[in-house]
Amino acid sequence: MSFPVRAITLDLDDTLWPFAPIGARIERVLDHWLRQHCPRTAARFPIPEMRALREQVFAENASLLHDLTGLRKLSLVRAMELSGDDPAHAEAAFEVFYAERNRVEFYDDAEHALERLAARVPVVALSNGNADLRVIGIDHHFAFSLGAREHGAAKPEPSIFHAACDRLGLPREQVLHVGDHVDMDVAGACRAGLRSCWLNRPDDADEVASWPHADIRPDLEFTTLAALADWLDTSHAATAAPTLESA
Repeated sequence: MSFPVRAITLDLDDTLWPFAPIGARIERVLDHWLRQHCPRTAARFPIPEMRALREQVFAENASLLHDLTGLRKLSLVRAMELSGDDPAHAEAAFEVFYAERNRVEFYDDAEHALERLAARVPVVALSNGNADLRVIGIDHHFAFSLGAREHGAAKPEPSIFHAACDRLGLPREQVLHVGDHVDMDVAGACRAGLRSCWLNRPDDADEVASWPHADIRPDLEFTTLAALADWLDTSHAATAAPTLESA
């Protein structure tokens, strides 16, 4: 399939890097910090209990699901208050969390593919997460970043997709959204009027998922970001090729 792409909006977690290893490392490092600075919190909320408390806080504050930073801080304050530690430590604990959150290990193809995409069209980071592109060191590849916290609503809400297109100054059908999540990324983009690309990376067993919806489908599906970069190169080359009239 070929269609005009004048810009790309790009998901981050599980698109450029896997998030599961980051999440596991955050839990270990934060637990170690709490044992040193907030021992009562660490004793009452070891990793599984801290995870359960965080999920409870998230569930109780559904109106803040676009603000993962705020929810993380709220979870830390709640844990410290319940344990008898000074909740003023929550800010320092969050800094520990955030440093680890921005230590990412890219998928093997991702960095070079991102560079190739950005050389073709403007690329916008469109994420529900709270990664810092400058700290990670890839902000120079992006025209801008639009996060759910900044916008006030998270994917798959159409408004965040529309805001990115408006800021780009482009019609929605000329913007391609790329991401791994079936509903938040692909279905969300389709329903917002953008083109969509499902990045369906193989799992640990080298198997890819099957598309689950009958009423909506992605415009493109690839197993690597490099394959999307190849498609974009070919698409742009075809567009730029001279016709008989112009030759």
